[in-house]
Amino acid sequence: MGEKVTALDVAEKAGVSRSAVSRVFTPGASVSERTAKKVRTAAEALGYRPNVLARSLITGRSRIVGLLVAYLENQFYPEAIERLSRALQEQGYHVLVFMASNSGEEADEVMGELLDYQVDGIIAASVGMSNDLTRRCEAAGIPIVLFNRAQDDDRLSAVTSDNYHGGRKLAEFLIAGGHERIAHVAGWEGASTQRDREAGFVAGLTAAGQDLYARGVSHFQFETAKDVAREMFAGPERPDAVFCANDHMAFAVMDVLRFELGLSVPGDVSVVGYDDVTLAAWPSYDLTTVRQPAGQMAEATVSILMDRLADPDTKPRRVALDGPLIIRGSARIPKGWTS
Repeated sequence: MGEKVTALDVAEKAGVSRSAVSRVFTPGASVSERTAKKVRTAAEALGYRPNVLARSLITGRSRIVGLLVAYLENQFYPEAIERLSRALQEQGYHVLVFMASNSGEEADEVMGELLDYQVDGIIAASVGMSNDLTRRCEAAGIPIVLFNRAQDDDRLSAVTSDNYHGGRKLAEFLIAGGHERIAHVAGWEGASTQRDREAGFVAGLTAAGQDLYARGVSHFQFETAKDVAREMFAGPERPDAVFCANDHMAFAVMDVLRFELGLSVPGDVSVVGYDDVTLAAWPSYDLTTVRQPAGQMAEATVSILMDRLADPDTKPRRVALDGPLIIRGSARIPKGWTS
């Protein structure tokens, strides 16, 4: 086995200083294009790769961002993780993904493991932060940004879609379609996304003089949403429309309505969701839904995190991005509305 190639070997071959080699492989460092080309050519010829971990010990920055995710069953999250990863890579950072449930105890345990990896920052996707953990991150100088979740804590930045107005748009759409028995399949009630979407939806119904006809809770879980649909449609008086708090549950509800109960969607029941994941546009579902602007949300999240890393005194920010209503074929389309 040959000896390990060092930065000094690259410097000698390229005819530059060792510090020049270091700058070339340090994201954001100042170096001329000519020097960078010489160094990279020499490094490739020698088979040199910089030791990222060793550099992090010197700089005090790992250039790793910890991403904590509650679950991946919902198709929104794989897309969001990809967009977050790409946005962070453009800034010279990499992602370390950890899974945790919505349980505060488990989230704290997993977050503690993330801190052991000396991450520079943390993005918590649909995972809550305890006061104790927030204090620990503050003490360690590690900024946190909540993604697709907000929390009543002024120390935490958060990026979401405008869930309240998204929910209200869906209520107004269903009411305009002439529905009078409108139900709601809720997600996990501890999530701000769930609370805000339902609050907006109920406000839209109230403004039109209606109340929720029926309500069930499925905790954003596919099989539980099926059970909720079976119970909700068991009696002779059935809802004529259902708002599911995300697309993942809407697919489950549609499957039960069509394939178990023999109902027509939207002939007998209109179904709407929230997220606009890729499957929503497939002909088998053709789901009317509110689109979460995942790309904009990822960019805003990374932008806030980079600002906090550059200046720890930067104040936390709350961003709520508009999510447009995407009209497809799973719900009755009111006269005058266009997709």
